[in-house]
Amino acid sequence: MALSRQTGKSAAAFRTISEVSDELDVPQHVLRFWETKFAQIKPLKRGGGRRYYRPEDIDLLRRIRDLLYREGYTIKGVQKLLREVGKSGIGKGYVADAGVSANQADAGLSAPVRQELQAVLSELESLSAALRRR
Repeated sequence: MALSRQTGKSAAAFRTISEVSDELDVPQHVLRFWETKFAQIKPLKRGGGRRYYRPEDIDLLRRIRDLLYREGYTIKGVQKLLREVGKSGIGKGYVADAGVSANQADAGLSAPVRQELQAVLSELESLSAALRRR
């Protein structure tokens, strides 16, 4: 039984909202907001409204976070993707599997503007990598 390095709990153990927030580096209020936007997120709720997230809930939240923050999807885009491929279908390769491009929003942009945006994105990614190395 593998233990989580951060919490000392087994990988199959339920997590509180604060533990999930720390693990995913997402504020607790954002996790609560996502529950209102994504019906697939259903943590167990105990007395006093305390939330307990299953490992599969955390995996889904991680994928939603990545789609929103790293892939550039909107909430509506992620909702559509979840409807099309289901919550278990948005793992690795989810963009190709769904036939949905994270860059659909730039379809109306001219080639020079698209190239400039790509250059800015590349520069931001290299700066981000440099900061992570520090």
